[in-house]
Amino acid sequence: MKQIWLIGGTSESTLIAEKLLAQGKHCLVTVTTQAAIALYPESDLITVKVGKLSPTAMAELIQNEGIGKIIDASHPYAREISESAIALSQQFDLPYLRYERPGIAQPDHKHLIELDSFDTLVQGTYLHQQRVLLTVGYKALPYFQPWHQQAVLFARILPTMASLENAFAAGFSHKQLIALRPPVSYELEKALCQQWNISLIVSKASGQAGGEDTKQAVAQALNIPLIVIGRPQVAYPKKTSKLEDVVNFCHQNG
Repeated sequence: MKQIWLIGGTSESTLIAEKLLAQGKHCLVTVTTQAAIALYPESDLITVKVGKLSPTAMAELIQNEGIGKIIDASHPYAREISESAIALSQQFDLPYLRYERPGIAQPDHKHLIELDSFDTLVQGTYLHQQRVLLTVGYKALPYFQPWHQQAVLFARILPTMASLENAFAAGFSHKQLIALRPPVSYELEKALCQQWNISLIVSKASGQAGGEDTKQAVAQALNIPLIVIGRPQVAYPKKTSKLEDVVNFCHQNG
């Protein structure tokens, strides 16, 4: 029996796994961290594999695991993973569906700044002499390394060794970091900004699941700018933000 390959690691992918389990579908879930395993239901129908996959490893997985279709529910900023999955779906002639968490409406906030990339941010003067809270994930922290002498930078990261090691490598000290696993409440996010006397928040357009609405509310309450980095542009052959579309995709393709 062919398996569904669910590219996971997000809260939405957990919901998809539950939907597939309810349909009696065999599902192989791939995630990048050991902690993500606990997010998924335990069942003989679901196998969770941990580890970063190169395009070659992804191709081997398709062949060795009997993959029949691909549901890509990776993080909105995991562009390389999605592009590799799309290319492999075409190479092996597999049905592919991208599930992307819905975006949220941007508020009428006079200090909201929407930018297309981290490059645009760090090449401008947005950060100059600011006390900045970065809620962008540890992989983006190297972009900010040149700014340590021109701004006071703080980062909220995941409580993992990879996060800490990459933050230290990007020039952050322990005094500039707080390790928390989302979701982070409005009260805690606001208190953190007040504790560090933050004058600017930098976030990604990660939707409600990524706490984007909370950061908007905090920025408005404190009357400070919020910079939102837009999602990478990927040419998805088929994309949805509705769970019912995922269910229909599975039925239509066997």
